Amino acid sequence: MQGNKTLPALVLGLCLMCGLGALGYLLGHSAIRVKEYERTVAVKGLSEREYPADTVIWPIQFSTANNELSGLYGTIETNTTAIRGYLAQHGVQEGEITVAPPVIVDKAAQRYGEGPRAEFRYTALQTVTVYSANVEKVRGVMTGLAELGRQGIALTGGEYDNAPEYLFTRLNDVKPEMIQEATNKAREVAQKFATDSASKLGKIRSASQGQFTIEPRDKNNPHIKKVRVVSTVEYYLSD
Repeated sequence: MQGNKTLPALVLGLCLMCGLGALGYLLGHSAIRVKEYERTVAVKGLSEREYPADTVIWPIQFSTANNELSGLYGTIETNTTAIRGYLAQHGVQEGEITVAPPVIVDKAAQRYGEGPRAEFRYTALQTVTVYSANVEKVRGVMTGLAELGRQGIALTGGEYDNAPEYLFTRLNDVKPEMIQEATNKAREVAQKFATDSASKLGKIRSASQGQFTIEPRDKNNPHIKKVRVVSTVEYYLSD
């Protein structure tokens, strides 16, 4: 009777041992596979291109002075009309021109102490702004501003606030190609690393797109924009 109970127990024990052995093998093999997948390489890919600006913002400023407000505003109106006429004559559309309210300074109200009296009580700064998508045409108009100077208009220039500003607004149009180019270059670097380390390049583990930057190509050509993006990609490696 005792022998009849021992045999099933032995069989059950052997089955348990075989099962635990198989489980241990599978877990060990899986652990090795997981360890292999932990081998990665992170690389960066750069895409950099040059594009012409597609929008220009050009502020034209002039100053004038007078002892009478009526005379001051009369000169402002005359000069503004002359600037509008000059722009229209050279192909700038009326809808591309805006005129800001003039900035008037009363020097008598600002005088402190017994300093020398200003020659003119009132001074004014007026800004006429061109906002246009026809960048090349506007750049051509800029070269002829001496014509306004010969008409007696005292143009101000060289300051940061009234320097022409060039914009590139078509970033969404070029993004897909540049991201693809940056990703391809990152894969080339990763493939070179894998080859040098006698490994095989696997799938992408993670990827992040860097921020796009837009800046002038150089200080002498602000109308040519350099667009740049760096993508970071992490790949799996295997033997």
